[in-house]
Parts: sequence; C-alpha cells; structure tokens
Amino acid sequence: MTSKPALIEMIRNLIETPSVSCVSPSLDMGNLAVIEQLANWLQPLGFKTEIQKLKDPNKANLIATLGSGSGGLVLSGHTDTVPCDESLWSSSPFKATEKDNRIYGLGTADMKTFLALAIEAATSFDASQFQQPLIIIATADEETSMAGAKAIADAGYPKARFAVIGEPTGLKPIRAHKGMMMEAIRLTGQAGHSSNPALGHNALEAMYLVIGELMKWREELQAKHKNPFFEIPVPTMNFGHIHGGDNPNRICGSCELQIDIRPLPGMKLEDLRVELKQRLKALLKDQNIKLETIPLFEGIAAVETSAESELVKMCEKLTGHTAASVAFGTEAPFYKQMGMDAVILGPGSIDQAHQPDEFIELASINPTIEILKQLIAQFCLKK
Repeated sequence: MTSKPALIEMIRNLIETPSVSCVSPSLDMGNLAVIEQLANWLQPLGFKTEIQKLKDPNKANLIATLGSGSGGLVLSGHTDTVPCDESLWSSSPFKATEKDNRIYGLGTADMKTFLALAIEAATSFDASQFQQPLIIIATADEETSMAGAKAIADAGYPKARFAVIGEPTGLKPIRAHKGMMMEAIRLTGQAGHSSNPALGHNALEAMYLVIGELMKWREELQAKHKNPFFEIPVPTMNFGHIHGGDNPNRICGSCELQIDIRPLPGMKLEDLRVELKQRLKALLKDQNIKLETIPLFEGIAAVETSAESELVKMCEKLTGHTAASVAFGTEAPFYKQMGMDAVILGPGSIDQAHQPDEFIELASINPTIEILKQLIAQFCLKK
C-alpha cells in the first residue's frame, strides 16, 4: 500500500503506465497495473477497494467505495487508451510532458486524468462525513469491447443513485448520446468461370440488392425516429467496408459488407438486429445465396437521462451549461441499466481523443476538482 502522491504526480504515473486496449493481440497491453496503482492510492484514504478480474487475467475493474447507504454517487472512468503511432507525436505518448500550460500524453484527455481528479476531490472530505457512498470505478476495455462496464452491469453492483462518467466534454454536461452497432453482412454464393453466369451464383450481385434494401430501410428508420435534441436528429447507417471476390474472370463466390448504425434513445439494438436479418432473409430467399449477419461487437445502447434529473440540474448549475447530447458512445448506458441517472462530464476535448499530441489544459484541472467536490458534497454528505 502506498500513500497518494501529489495530483500532477498521480496524472504522470497514470499516463506513464501504458494500458492500450486493442482488438489486435499484438498491440493489447492490459490495464491491471493501472488498476493496482489506483487501489494503492485509494486504500489509505479509507476506500474499500475491490479488484474485479475479467476473463483476460491482465484486465480488471476497480470498485472503490467510501461510505455506505442506498444512494450515493459513482465517479467513473476507463483506464485503457487506444493504440497510437509514436512517430506522429512531438513527445513520447507514454510520458507526461508538461509544456505550454498543458500536459501531453496518451490518455490525458481520454481519460486517465479524470480518475486522478476524482481521487483529489475525494481527499477534501473525511470518511466520517459521508451519509451516502462515494464510489470511484475504473474500468477496462472501454475503447474496444466495453467488457469492463458490462461486467459491472452484469454483477449488478455497486448500487448508487447517480453516476458521472468523466469523458472529455469540455466540462459541459451531456445527458444523452446515440447508440452504436457494427454489423457484418456475409453472403456466400457459388464461384465459377465468368464466361458462363449459369455456372455459379454471384454474391456481389446479391450484395447490390442488399445495399438497395438497406438504403430503403435507412429511409424508413429516419422517417419513423426523430429526436431534435441531437445535432443529427435521426438514426444513421453508414456503409463502411465491403470486400468480395478474388478475380475479374471468376463469378464472385462470397462478399461481405460492414455497416455502422447509430440508433436514437428508445431504439433497441436487438430489435434492429432482428429486423435486419428478417428483411435480408426475405430479400434473398430465391437467390441461392447463404446469408449471415454477424455483430462485430455487442454494441452500445443509446442513453438519455431526463432533463428533470437532480443530477442533470446540479451539473447544469455547477457548470453554467445546459445539458446537451453527443454522437460518441460511452459507458453511461451500463449505469443507466443499473438504475442510475447518468451524466457525462469531464475536462478536455473529445477533439483531442485518439489524436497525436493528446493533451489536457492545466487550466481545466482546478475547475474540475471544484465541480466534483460540489457533487460529492451534494450527493454523498446529505441523506
């Protein structure tokens, strides 16, 4: 067990402990070292710490609780980062470089800094003051599979009334975002010599029909579902990747299309998957083509917290900004699934996330700590 270092040193230690999350095993690093570091800082402060292991032994969540009760506040952040191309950085992404009134490094904005700020805010209070729990949660694999947040939701604890997810929002509260699902549509026909089309069944031609049907479905979804709270007020469908065949003089025997759908709150991922398969199955029933629809990952549900939520109103009061919506996904739906009102609120800009020379402005640090202290006082020091 080690005592908590000074704030900037905490940020530095987190940035300089690599924890890249990637679907490619050659780049994936795990996050256990970051989780253990956070636990070592929180235990001397009186937090009860639980390291929740995931299937990968190098990956875990941290659930750190100060106080007890049926309400309380979760401050949540993910510990993993995306991969990076070090050659595009002006300084090492795995070193916290302080210059120009900024701290540069991989994870400064997205989003290791928030965890350090949450710990710093918590040190302003004595454990005896807590009437409801403060729970700091650090998760794994947000950048890939959401396995960490899913494990929290599947376990069904910890319980709290409110959750703040510290993704970079420029300290503007976010109470809604779209969902995300990525699906592969795989068609298998019969290859043959191109000189005689009767020798095979062309999967590429069948995919032409599929794309037309998907575009028709997209129009129907956008006519049926609208939410003016979002900058793009309709669900979107993007055709992002296609590959089929192997040579111009062969009938295409297989073809795969990968699409991205961003549903609005109220649209369920499983309903969309069922409708996708049913429509395409009906379309291709006489085509001698085998159809497979394959989720590329489980997906992220859309989320919306009521504008009347006590948490939303408090975040608006503290920041001076009306809660808005964003297009990117977060772990908020998993906390919503557990019955918590969730707001996304953190320092830094999403424009910095996943970019070379990622940074956090030093000027955003103290305002974030003050907001977190006020939230803790409101939701943990009062019954």
